[in-house]
Amino acid sequence: MPLALLALAIGAFGIGTTEFVIMGLLPEVAADFGVSIPTAGLLVTGYALGVVLGAPLMTVLGTKVSRKRMLMLLMGLFIVGNLLSALAPAFGLMLAGRVVASLAHGAFFGIGSVVAAELVAPDRKAGAIAMMFTGLTVANVVGVPLGTLIGQSVGWRVTFAVVAALGVIGLAGIARLVPDLPKPEGVHLRHELAAFRNVQVLLAMAMTVLGFGGVFAAITYIAPMMTEVAGFADGSVTWLLALFGLGMVGGNLVGGRYADRALMPMLYVSLGALAVVLGLFTLTAHDKVLSALSVFLIGALGFATVPPLQKRVLDQAHGAPTLASAMNIGAFNLGNALAAWLGGAVIAAGLGYTAPNWVGGLLAAAALLLAVVSAALERRTERGRVEGPAERGTGSAAGGPDAVTAGPGTGPEAALGSGSVAGLRGSGPASGSAGRAAAGSARR
Repeated sequence: MPLALLALAIGAFGIGTTEFVIMGLLPEVAADFGVSIPTAGLLVTGYALGVVLGAPLMTVLGTKVSRKRMLMLLMGLFIVGNLLSALAPAFGLMLAGRVVASLAHGAFFGIGSVVAAELVAPDRKAGAIAMMFTGLTVANVVGVPLGTLIGQSVGWRVTFAVVAALGVIGLAGIARLVPDLPKPEGVHLRHELAAFRNVQVLLAMAMTVLGFGGVFAAITYIAPMMTEVAGFADGSVTWLLALFGLGMVGGNLVGGRYADRALMPMLYVSLGALAVVLGLFTLTAHDKVLSALSVFLIGALGFATVPPLQKRVLDQAHGAPTLASAMNIGAFNLGNALAAWLGGAVIAAGLGYTAPNWVGGLLAAAALLLAVVSAALERRTERGRVEGPAERGTGSAAGGPDAVTAGPGTGPEAALGSGSVAGLRGSGPASGSAGRAAAGSARR
């Protein structure tokens, strides 16, 4: 594999770390600025909303310059945002820093995956994209727990300074190792926007918002929940986040493996099981062993939904998948923002630190309901295609004049639906999503 992929993976590692590490540092940040835990949760919400806005905006702007230069500009934004967070004298400025850093998230995974695919032979494109998104996976297993440990030991500001330094390394690697590929041809925005007239695309994005939102309703407040309810020491949050990261890796691999074989059944199982585990987490959070197991399962089941959800969007927006793919990375993060806000609201209402778990369970159950509705509409549409031409005695379901073709996209965007970690946020939640994703991003 080209060394340029290592530079992209380092960038993905930094972005994944800064997105998730804040959840393990909420108590420290809240105490330092003299704000409540729910208010500190706005740092998660603000980042997620920044990804939602930045993913399509930066993707479109990225068509005006070369891909290498755009990747460098995005890493520059990432560095500035994390430095602002590290040096912020007030909570509002730290929130601004989080938003600035988040603007790079979705577009980095979207443009970076295209660059990764162009660096290798056609039969190695999916592997190249997956290697780039390995950085995001490793971030949740190594970067986030280590960043949490640093923040709890020597101060959360040091954590964000270290993340900014990772951004500098990623920027230098991109400048040195990534070839100066020609800028992409102009985007036909009207053609891309037409995909959003497809109700199945909108339903898939709604499933993304609600399903992945269920994960973040609980995980955003994992630090106070595990220390105040389960009885873990503050230092235990580090390995609990690592456990969550391991669940992410395993769930993403399983989701990717079965997304191409039985996409909708995979969604039914993962979303249904996620709703159950989140609901039970309200009870299991009071026991150390059961709460640790729940954290792992939430990571596994939550990220098992990422490849099928991203592939669903790519399949339904097959004619113009680029913007739809970027927007779905934003959808992962919109779910993060919604869930973090709702979780903070129920805590602020005096319902306790376990209350976000049942909120997450309801969100996941709502996503499951939408999946059932989506499949029912699809079956009805398919019956209409078959019966309509037969009744008129013209055309055919396969190639008649009334037939509607549908199928997966091609090129790098289609590779994103293959089911690897690239399905995130992104963020993301590449997240998650979005993007961040070889399974189709994040992301964040």
